[in-house]
Amino acid sequence: MIIVQGLIPILPEQRDEALELLRWMTQETLREDGCISYEFFVSLSDANTVLLMQEWEDLATLNAHYQTEHMATFMKALPDVLRGQIRTRRFAVQESEPPTEPPPVIH
Repeated sequence: MIIVQGLIPILPEQRDEALELLRWMTQETLREDGCISYEFFVSLSDANTVLLMQEWEDLATLNAHYQTEHMATFMKALPDVLRGQIRTRRFAVQESEPPTEPPPVIH
């Protein structure tokens, strides 16, 4: 599984437009094969910073996502609502076996 995390700073005066763009991108992306999850979250410490969390089955499906028409449309519209650089990180993870014993309860 591939996880992508991004921090997106948006212009306060373009916040409504930015959130609508992010909602649209979420709807389009969730229809893609290989997309496990795709969500944007507004920061509690800065209402004009959005966190993007994506999960993909594998690198091939993530790379296919980058080639979609809606990604091209998104990337064309995004600069109009940004107030700085987007920071992204990508992680390759594998699921582990569930523990055989429950974790200890901390009081």
